[in-house]
Amino acid sequence: MNAQELLTRISALNIWKKGDQRAPHKPLLLLLALARINTGQPRLITFDEIEKKLTTLLEDFGPSRASYYPELPFWHLQSDQIWELPNAMGVLTVSGSVSKKFLRDHHVQAGFTPDVYDVLKGSPELLEQVAMQLLEDNFPASVHQDILDEVGLDFEAIAQASHQRRAKRDPTFRRRVLEAYDYRCAICSFSVRMENTPIALEAAHIKWFQAGGPDIESNGLALCSLHHKLLDRGALAISNEHKIVVSEKANGHGGFQEWVLNFDGKPLLKPRNTQYTPKTEFTDWHIREVFQGKYG
Repeated sequence: MNAQELLTRISALNIWKKGDQRAPHKPLLLLLALARINTGQPRLITFDEIEKKLTTLLEDFGPSRASYYPELPFWHLQSDQIWELPNAMGVLTVSGSVSKKFLRDHHVQAGFTPDVYDVLKGSPELLEQVAMQLLEDNFPASVHQDILDEVGLDFEAIAQASHQRRAKRDPTFRRRVLEAYDYRCAICSFSVRMENTPIALEAAHIKWFQAGGPDIESNGLALCSLHHKLLDRGALAISNEHKIVVSEKANGHGGFQEWVLNFDGKPLLKPRNTQYTPKTEFTDWHIREVFQGKYG
């Protein structure tokens, strides 16, 4: 397998879909596997070695769920023709489901196929390109470095998306959203400019672009860098009444009370035009698929 074939298969990953629900299981497992190559570890890893780490990643960067299923990508990545379980006998139950207990108890191994492993091991540049494609396809840029840090990849998270993918975004989205909120953070009203250029003020998608969120004002918020990051990490949400919700999991010192907790229950800054008010379909999605706390 050559580099272009691998990138094509990565971009065409068969990711579980049900409506607009997020399922980052395969991308997160692949990023863990890339980190192993980057640190010179063996091609194959047992499920019991990786189960806890993958579950933690799903808890931190996936939708909040009652249960998490790290066994599913461990098995189903085989269908993408870049991953294998050399000894898969007994993994599936009589009903056809994946047995987490069997994977764990029998120390079942999986990993990149030998040809994929070799091409990645021989090209650090390709390894980084694959990692960035996985991130760009599945997560907003504000959390890329967090994920890289957690999986153990130590290169800097510089967005390297293809021109084709970038071209889908509306280049006027940022300007329109910032104008809608009079160049102020919709949570804390932060506003700083160097002459006429706003600094540390960003246009955030409520429903992520990667999940099909449109580049329209009612799916956007003008947010300072801090509150944009907290929104994308699920520490904050916007209620259907357009109030700020802080996750009970969020905690800290040195400004946490002032810059985070004090905004819990406070109304969101209203846009200059009521047409731009966040739509319930987008805030609902964020609460369901991103917010890491209890709601309602």
